[in-house]
Amino acid sequence: MQLPSPRHLPPLDECFLPAALWNRAYRKLVEAEPESRDLHLALARKDGTTFHHRLRILPHEGGNVEINQKYIERTVKFLLWMKGGSRLYVAGNDAVAAILSGIYSPDGARSFDWDIVGHGIFDEPISVTPCPREELPPASEENMKLGRNLDGCRIGFDLGGSDRKAAALIDGKVVFSEEIPWDPYFQSDPHYHLEGIRDSLQRAATHLPRVDAIGGSAAGDYINNEVRVASLFRGIKDPAVFETEVRPIFRKLQEEWKGIPFVVINDGEVTALAGSLSMNANAVLGISMGTSLAAGYCTPGGRITPWINELAFAPIDYRDDAPEDEWSGDIGCGVQYFSQQGVARLAPSAGFAFGKMAFPEQLAEVQKAMTRGHDGARRIYETIGVCFGYTIAHYAEFYEIENLLILGRVTSGAGGELILEKAAEVLQDEFPQLGEQITMTTPDEQMKRHGQAVAAASLPTLAP
Repeated sequence: MQLPSPRHLPPLDECFLPAALWNRAYRKLVEAEPESRDLHLALARKDGTTFHHRLRILPHEGGNVEINQKYIERTVKFLLWMKGGSRLYVAGNDAVAAILSGIYSPDGARSFDWDIVGHGIFDEPISVTPCPREELPPASEENMKLGRNLDGCRIGFDLGGSDRKAAALIDGKVVFSEEIPWDPYFQSDPHYHLEGIRDSLQRAATHLPRVDAIGGSAAGDYINNEVRVASLFRGIKDPAVFETEVRPIFRKLQEEWKGIPFVVINDGEVTALAGSLSMNANAVLGISMGTSLAAGYCTPGGRITPWINELAFAPIDYRDDAPEDEWSGDIGCGVQYFSQQGVARLAPSAGFAFGKMAFPEQLAEVQKAMTRGHDGARRIYETIGVCFGYTIAHYAEFYEIENLLILGRVTSGAGGELILEKAAEVLQDEFPQLGEQITMTTPDEQMKRHGQAVAAASLPTLAP
């Protein structure tokens, strides 16, 4: 297959190969080949939640095998981290199922995903099963009926990698909010996390006559208020400690608050909900470029989905020598492009010599340089913006997007404005329909100050 040539080249990453353009080129081959056929996928969980996805692929033979494998595996990887599930059913080609089974296995190329998505999030290893189309489990997913509840006295909190936020609300009105620095990532004692969260809740509670409900957002994956996989707790290496102290941490806190309604979900989902509330609009994809890449989605009907939306691990660059993620070992994934880590990756090429300086400090220095008109800093943001424009088009293959909310420390200031400017140029030039369809926005001051906490506080429904 002839590799596509982007019309826009990221100045510090000119070999970037956008997934959206690679997929477009592949689909042209499929359309021109009369023997192309459908491949049906079903991604399921133990509780029966099942997502369907259909691909049209070239005949799986000869020279097509290699590009088929790339197209299918990269799509499966995206679905695993977007929608989430541990049981993959493949109808239409048993040979493809066998390839995927080898890749997603303890010794396969995606052993990280096999373990983290499978064991870590859904309590069982990923399995791949070939089957006839009529034996695929039926699609079954419900949008979560969470949020938009503002009655009573509530606390909302948000746990980030560098600070924790909390707010107190009375019938939707913020009466107190606060941001406290902390450093949870490499703390080996889970009591550091517990005491920090407990402190924020107690400080907010002093501003309320009573506490009726608590809602929270945090980086990571949470199922039924249990911590499954979360970078906030990466420093806790002992599996037994994680199982007994970390996994039930929010259930313990709920018990301390006498069992009141208490809901914690991924911060990206709360961001999307906050954007939907702030803009009075739906079909919102929220993208936060901060310590990592976080995402969340609010449907055209205004609901949060049961998807995991961990787009940090979703592939967006299809070149064979794309940057490698140090955690997952995979290449070309979003975290290497749209995060503080992404800024640090580009900094040497932009003329910065930061050495072992921590990523947040590197970002701060780049932002200062941007305000001084530093050409290298500008090229960093131009690079991120061009890559992001192509990535939005890739996201649009999986999400119905009308509103794109962009936030996070990487997008603050003049650099953030340049990211959006370059992304919009790419969309208008390469994907004009999407350029017209999608409205890109950043949080207004009200949302910056209170939006995340208000949305988080609105998650629980009060008992009748």
